[in-house]
Amino acid sequence: MQQVLTIKLPDSVQLSQFELSMMLAAKMYERGILSAGQAAEVVGLTKRAFIELLGKYGVSVFGYSSMEELESELAHG
Repeated sequence: MQQVLTIKLPDSVQLSQFELSMMLAAKMYERGILSAGQAAEVVGLTKRAFIELLGKYGVSVFGYSSMEELESELAHG
């Protein structure tokens, strides 16, 4: 089953449906709500294409929000 969401935005917001879908899917992937495959499906992309675009939306495919977090993880195993 799929849910349909309607969002009303001011006319001054100049984003395509793809951009809005990608922003939402990327954030849901980042928070662990959707898997990469599910998020890609939301946007209508392959999993590989979705993963390749994540950086453009400020989301790390590795699940680290900062370099410090990654370095800490590497240091503590």
